[in-house]
Amino acid sequence: MMGWYGDGVGWVGWIMMTLVMIIFWGSLILGGVALFSGQRRSGSSDLGADPERLLDERFARGDIDAEDYERRRGLLRAAR
Repeated sequence: MMGWYGDGVGWVGWIMMTLVMIIFWGSLILGGVALFSGQRRSGSSDLGADPERLLDERFARGDIDAEDYERRRGLLRAAR
């Protein structure tokens, strides 16, 4: 039983374990942030449909009439 209450890892070991845990949790958090921000950006890659979708929603709510809707949709499609 020699060394049972002995040296252990010492202060250098504690510093190394602390640094490894900080690196581990930091990389885990940064990886999660990168994963979720990448999914959010990839979902909005079709920028051409987004203005038309907004225009469709405004027309469906009754914010604009059919004549204004057709004119604006024509302008959006001509701008592509």
